[in-house]
Amino acid sequence: MSHSIQQVNEMKYEEFLQVFGNVVEHCALCAAAIWAHRPFYNVQELHAELCHFIDNLPSIGREGILRLHPDLAGRIAQLGLLTSESKKEQLSAGLDTLTEDERETIMDLNERYKEKFGFPFVICARDNKKHAILTGLKIRIENTSEVEVTTGVEEVKKIMMYRLLDLVKTDN
Repeated sequence: MSHSIQQVNEMKYEEFLQVFGNVVEHCALCAAAIWAHRPFYNVQELHAELCHFIDNLPSIGREGILRLHPDLAGRIAQLGLLTSESKKEQLSAGLDTLTEDERETIMDLNERYKEKFGFPFVICARDNKKHAILTGLKIRIENTSEVEVTTGVEEVKKIMMYRLLDLVKTDN
């Protein structure tokens, strides 16, 4: 259901958390932190408030947000336990059409990535298809932890914007 910005601004705390609690995967804390910043002028301002909150977290907090994301095409997806948002995003990237070799490759790279960085590989699936995701994993696994936290958080911000656009009507 899509809400007008006026409806968003009129939401009580509990309703706001119910609607926006998964804009950052499994992290209603982000929505809770910005509720008091209402009124929002538009969806971009709502997004900016979420970004500001995340950017001001200590590094361990930003890493924590990354840890809440599921592996792309991982076990949770195979068991059908993704959030509705993640399922939609992974489907849009074509991760449901992986060949067995591609699935094995992505699962192996996901494990190596998590072993190296301590959090899963995060990429905005709506902006990428399965080939770009596999390539991105292969390239980004070579980065430093600092670069990957920064890159992962920037990808979370892209994901947040898409999720907000699914929830809030725009004037465009």
